[in-house]
Amino acid sequence: MTDTTNTKKSAQTSRHSAAAEAESAAVAIAPKKQTKAETRRRAQPKGAKEKPATKEEKPPKLAVPSEPRQTKAATVEAMLCRKEGASLGAICTATGWQAHTCRAFLTGLRKKGKEVIRDKDKDGTTIYRIEPAEPANASA
Repeated sequence: MTDTTNTKKSAQTSRHSAAAEAESAAVAIAPKKQTKAETRRRAQPKGAKEKPATKEEKPPKLAVPSEPRQTKAATVEAMLCRKEGASLGAICTATGWQAHTCRAFLTGLRKKGKEVIRDKDKDGTTIYRIEPAEPANASA
């Protein structure tokens, strides 16, 4: 019985030693990890200058528009402030809104306290106007 026991132990020992040798060989062959600088150098094309490392990145500059954004609401209000006012069809064409949306916008202006005046022109078309706010007298 000792022969089989010794054979099993020697087989197990040889398996363990073979596995250990394979691991040590794999570690010896494994490539060295690259540093960040080495990775950066390899990513850049030849002849490109390497960007100096900075500790803190600067936030991107925001573009400042030269003039305020023109909204559809501002467009409609400007149309209504004109002397001739604007018809519902003209408002729909200028904004791309449907008629019920334009009427709802006019209702919203009334709720904000603006006086929307409704008249008819000589053709019978309904014209909407807003009386421009009168500036306060500075001498008063």
